[in-house]
Amino acid sequence: MRLYLLGCLLLLSLGAWAQRPDTARPAGQINLANVDVAPNAVDISGWLLLDKDIQTELEGAVQNIYNFKHDRAERQFRSLRRRYPNHPMPYFLLGLTTWWKIMPSNITSQQYDKVFLAYMDTAITRGEDLYKRDKKNYEACFFLSAAYGFSARLNAERHNWRKATVHSKNALNYLEKSQEANGLSPEFLFGQALINYYAPWISDTYPLLRPVLLFFPKGNKQLGLSQLRSVAANGFYTAPEARVFLMKILQNQENKPDEALALARIMATTYPDNGYFQRFYALMSYQVGDLNECERVSRDILDKINRGMPGYEGISGRYATYFLGSLMQNQYKDLNKAKEYYQRCVVFAESTNDTKQGFYLYALLNLGRIASKQNDAAAATRYYKEVQQKAERKSEAYNEARAYLKKKKPVVGADSQNGEKTSKAKR
Repeated sequence: MRLYLLGCLLLLSLGAWAQRPDTARPAGQINLANVDVAPNAVDISGWLLLDKDIQTELEGAVQNIYNFKHDRAERQFRSLRRRYPNHPMPYFLLGLTTWWKIMPSNITSQQYDKVFLAYMDTAITRGEDLYKRDKKNYEACFFLSAAYGFSARLNAERHNWRKATVHSKNALNYLEKSQEANGLSPEFLFGQALINYYAPWISDTYPLLRPVLLFFPKGNKQLGLSQLRSVAANGFYTAPEARVFLMKILQNQENKPDEALALARIMATTYPDNGYFQRFYALMSYQVGDLNECERVSRDILDKINRGMPGYEGISGRYATYFLGSLMQNQYKDLNKAKEYYQRCVVFAESTNDTKQGFYLYALLNLGRIASKQNDAAAATRYYKEVQQKAERKSEAYNEARAYLKKKKPVVGADSQNGEKTSKAKR
């Protein structure tokens, strides 16, 4: 049980959002205080992470990762690998672009798992070689922490708990070692920012983990948020990832939808061919009531799905069709169009096996409402039955479906009497 809790803490700290079972003993407490000063004497010669010429060379490649131009990004990273075959950076970047091939599916697609893990394993091997030669090589620690962290995240998603826990512990250990270099570059602050923010959040959200938290960084939510903002504004390689976490935190944990919307707009505008960013932006626009923008982005998403663009698939389609169905139903009062979009939403949800709640459930609910309004009792009954089966008991959706079905339930005596009258009429 103790290792289970340990694994939960580590995985959540590194961005994996679920609890996992566990059995190893907790490590000693890690001190991740806010150390933002540069080390007094560090030899940074050969550090690609701080090389301005490399940053200039790779600026377009980093842009291409997040704009889903993976072939272009990979060509540049392979070129870097040819010149620096013993450095972890090119392997980590090749792994990162592979990670963003997995992201649009909410990490459910396993098509790229082997390639991704191979790149991260190689980055780890190269990083450990550098660290063995120089224990002050904080760049090696940065890549080791990042590669172990990403590997832990995917292994957790795939229920490989032992490997996920071991890799999480390694990620935290190397993060602790690299903190001395925080003042050298905002890149080094990224991991610490996540730990600082999520440690208190985990304590509040998962009370059972509090005893285990004694062995780990106490964290500081406001400091973590401040550090994350700094990385998002000033980082080079880590800025896009920091913005991804930041916009989700602002929406889901901090309840600041206007700030989340502003950041989502930046991401969707900067990377217009990233389906993950576009659907998040459409969601935020819908939630804050910017319906014109929600409609524009939703139509763009469907157009890109129709054109078969990479990163645009069933999940993005589910978002877009639900928003358009809602707009047709409530803004334009075009029930037939609304019905068409909701039906497409149901198909998209079934194609990705997302049929428990969310857009799928409310698409069915609205289809039931529309059918009832159009006096199509058979269709309404069918949709409401599905809602009643899928919705949580006593939820609003469940109660609405139950009330409709109860009202429409035929009276046995009346049916029998009607049947008898019909029979007599025929005779």
